[in-house]
Formats: sequence, C-alpha cells, structure tokens
Amino acid sequence: MTTERKSDETSTPKMLEFAEITKMIPHRYPFLLVDRVKDMVKFQSAVGIKCVTINEPFFPGHFPQKPVMPGVLIVESMAQTAGILVIHSLQAEDEPQKERLVYFMSIENAKFRVPVVPGDCLEIRVNCLQSRRNVWKFRGEAYVGEKMVAEAVYTAMIMDA
Repeated sequence: MTTERKSDETSTPKMLEFAEITKMIPHRYPFLLVDRVKDMVKFQSAVGIKCVTINEPFFPGHFPQKPVMPGVLIVESMAQTAGILVIHSLQAEDEPQKERLVYFMSIENAKFRVPVVPGDCLEIRVNCLQSRRNVWKFRGEAYVGEKMVAEAVYTAMIMDA
C-alpha cells in the first residue's frame, strides 16, 4: 500500500544551494553530483542541477579524446537528487535532528539517449512514484536543455545513520 503524503509547498524552499545539500547527504567531492536543487514539492518531486565541467575527475579516463559523462554517474545524480528530496521532506515532517542515509536498492529501465559532455548543464527531474515506510521508488529524467539525455526508475531504502 502506497503511503499518501500531502505536500506543503508554502514551506518548501524554492532552491537549495551547496551548503544545504551537504547537510542532507554525505556525498562530497568527487562524488557529490548535484550542485543545486530547485522546485521541490515535499514527498513528490524535485529538480536537481549538475553543471558538468572538463575538470570532472572521470573525464581523463572516460574518454580522453572525446570526454563523456558515464551513464552510471547520471543515474547517481538522479539518486542524489531523490535522496535530498526524501531527507528534506522527512526533516520538515518529523525529526529534523535525525540523521538518515539513502541507499540504492534497484535500478530499472535505465536508458541513455544522448552523451553528456563538458559544458552541459544537467537538469535532473525526479518524481516519487511510491513510498512505503522506508522504501521509496522514483522516476528520474535527465535533460540538457529540452533534450532528454537519460532516464531510469529506481528504488531506495531510507535508514537511520
């Protein structure tokens, strides 16, 4: 049975910057793959932003002559955006001092449509499909401009830190 939760858009910030993001998820350079989060609707959706630069640590090996962001890292950007949405939603609802971690459980139907290259700005749109206790399922789509570059459905488990 899916848990229905109401959003309270009036108390949701329009934008989370780097400092707020690092308070919510434990990822740090070189594995923090979300620069900002905007348009959050608690328990429902969020949009993450990842500005891709040639200075990313994976580009020298993937691929030196034609750098391409690995698809698995695009999916990780989706997961981090969803994790931020979950943590922000739960903090707003009940125990703001409680630390939580978000762990991948499954990835389904991942598709990579267009290579992501240095200079691209990923807009990562995540939508909660369902949540049951501590298990959440999301659909993520990554865009560069108006073009969808990747998509996936994934499940995560929320655990106390």
